[in-house]
Amino acid sequence: MQATISIRQGVTRMPKWRMAHPVDFTALDGEHIAIVGPNGGGKTMLNDILIGRHPLLMSAPVYDFTPSTHTLAADNIRYISFRDTYGGDNDTTYYLQQRWNQHDIDEQTPTAGALLEEEFLLTGPDTPERRDMQRHLYGLLGIDRLLDEYIILLSSGELRKFQLVKALFPKPRILIMDNPFIGLDASTRAQLAELLGRLSGEYALQLILILAKTDDIPPFITHVVEVKGMTVGGKMTRETYLATRRQRPTHVLTKEREQAIISLPYTDEAYHAEEVVRMRRVSIRYGERTILRDLDWVVRNGERWALSGDNGSGKSTLLSLVCADNPQSYACDITLFDRPRGSGETIWDIKRHIGYVSPEMHRAYKKDLPAVHIVASGLKDSVGLYVRPSEEEYERCRWWMDIFGIGQLHDRTFMSLSSGEQRLVLLARAFVKDPQLLILDEPLHGLDDTNRQMVKDIIEAFCRRRDKTLIMVTHYQEELPPCITHHLTLQRQ
Repeated sequence: MQATISIRQGVTRMPKWRMAHPVDFTALDGEHIAIVGPNGGGKTMLNDILIGRHPLLMSAPVYDFTPSTHTLAADNIRYISFRDTYGGDNDTTYYLQQRWNQHDIDEQTPTAGALLEEEFLLTGPDTPERRDMQRHLYGLLGIDRLLDEYIILLSSGELRKFQLVKALFPKPRILIMDNPFIGLDASTRAQLAELLGRLSGEYALQLILILAKTDDIPPFITHVVEVKGMTVGGKMTRETYLATRRQRPTHVLTKEREQAIISLPYTDEAYHAEEVVRMRRVSIRYGERTILRDLDWVVRNGERWALSGDNGSGKSTLLSLVCADNPQSYACDITLFDRPRGSGETIWDIKRHIGYVSPEMHRAYKKDLPAVHIVASGLKDSVGLYVRPSEEEYERCRWWMDIFGIGQLHDRTFMSLSSGEQRLVLLARAFVKDPQLLILDEPLHGLDDTNRQMVKDIIEAFCRRRDKTLIMVTHYQEELPPCITHHLTLQRQ
């Protein structure tokens, strides 16, 4: 059978990119492959070898892209990382609060439709056949209603649809997607899985998915390759893998570590507000689009809230108001920690009591600092580290890194870590100052099954401490820890 990609005993030229053993990998025409494995196991490294980003010694990957008339891998393979980037990995203008700062929008700010049209014209001729394909893709993915939206205002779920359409315009032979389902609500995940299956047939498209969450292996996948310990395993059928995979653990955190979290000493800076959040008739608009309308919401001390809603319903916008990242918050009737917003408190007064992680924060962190410095930045509420912590503070950072199972990574630079390892570092950053309010927006993004359960265990233990309040967003109900006491569901306006 035709082998679209074939690698035999592949060893990268650069030692820092090498797997533990030479790579053997073959993708046959008609196969759709899921690459699975633990965080830091080598999945992304294998991807970089497949697409030619890491050249090999002796012999390069052998490609056969028939029936495509293009011969170069760059023309036939499209890779989507889904790391919540709007302008690509080289976008250096992004900052954490950009999505909610309307003053950044001017006549130079592109809409999703303008960027898609530019990409459409760059990737092929403007023919009636390609225009039909464009309309077909827009309809399948529900892109039509996003065309007039400014790109910086898209939610992470809406952005994934935007990126998928861009990748499909040149009609690639192979599409590789890294964790394509994270950040999507349940109905959109199902729609995307069905869509990808349809596209594979309509466009002779071979799909390779890199998945940390093995529950996300869709029905159209035919084979699975497991990568762990920087070693590429053999290819097996989807049915064989599902029948033999390890069951997801029901508890990971040891009793000793659980008790250590619960028994952490309280500091003199501990806060004791009775109402952590109160919002009265809060409305947020961007141009013609209403995100939140007349919202009343009270979060009391010690409550643990699950915040849910479809993509674009305003969940992240709501959290940006609490964290003082959204400038519209000062025009709203909001009380935080028993103090009305705008009564003299600074942003830093607010953030001092909040531990926070989100897709936007992950995207904003492109500082290639040692991981322990990233954790320490949580003590200073900064993106990057600009004030030298004390040795006692560094010790606290290392303690939390050990709790999250990443103590061995403290000297590794952030950008050298896998996306799952980066997420664990940012979670340690959120917990390090023992906050009264913990805001976790999709905290388990990109984590493997074991790490997802471990983080759930840590959240559960932390919330057993006195005066700890939680607001958590996830599109997977099974990711919610048992400690959840309240639910708020937002509807798209």
